[in-house]
Amino acid sequence: MILKEAIEQLRNGLAGIAEPQEVQAMIRVICEDVFNYDPVDVALRQESELPDFAPERIADIIARLRRHEPLQYIVGSARFHGHRFKVTPAVLIPRPETEQLVDLIIDENEGSDLRVLDMGTGSGCIAISLARALKFAQVDALDVSRDALEVARKNAADLKVKVRFFESDMLSPQPAARYDIIVSNPPYVCWSEREAMDRNVKDYEPGQALFVPDNDPLLFYKAIVPYAAQSLERGGKLYLEINQRFGNEVKRLMQDNGLDEVRIIEDSYGKVRFTAAISV
Repeated sequence: MILKEAIEQLRNGLAGIAEPQEVQAMIRVICEDVFNYDPVDVALRQESELPDFAPERIADIIARLRRHEPLQYIVGSARFHGHRFKVTPAVLIPRPETEQLVDLIIDENEGSDLRVLDMGTGSGCIAISLARALKFAQVDALDVSRDALEVARKNAADLKVKVRFFESDMLSPQPAARYDIIVSNPPYVCWSEREAMDRNVKDYEPGQALFVPDNDPLLFYKAIVPYAAQSLERGGKLYLEINQRFGNEVKRLMQDNGLDEVRIIEDSYGKVRFTAAISV
């Protein structure tokens, strides 16, 4: 099988399950992550022979995509903040909106040797990206899932950054330490919102990292915010990704815990997505 034939098989096999532009993006990822052909290679090497495993691998990918399995789990990786992160069904797939959270933190914190904590690290994408971008940052990260921490540690090793990982529940977080920055993208989707979600999310990504009870939508924020209020140094900053429905409630929670300069921040699509505050 040559590359041109593989691309045609993918295009035909994926027709009808996504818009043509999305199918083309899937093909680009498959060519790069499975066959190591970047977009320039794809343009110039259409007649190149693929490995013997190619026909079977392509058929398997098509079948799994047609069952709505996320492509990132199929190829085993996802792009985030300019780097490739290993992902498995034990961790959420990193989102572009969360890249904006990382950029916000980088843009607002130009100091050196900052102590950072990422609560609910999952794949480690936030912690590792901050460890790479901030000057000599000392980064800790926690998660309740051992399987998630295994993925995060592998990503840190692959990207050659030092992050200290801890097995700890965000509802009773450890370690007890002092930080300049605390960040979290905790579970915040209400169970009643589940049915409106795409099947590739609700059927495959880890529910414990996504969903909260309808009667307690701020479950994790009610643990994270008081912990941050006690653990941040004076002038330290808390950054949270949030459910757009509860921006004002999270803001009030921050204020009630003594945090100052509380902001509700929109993402690039104009949706309420983040809150930030300062410890006084």
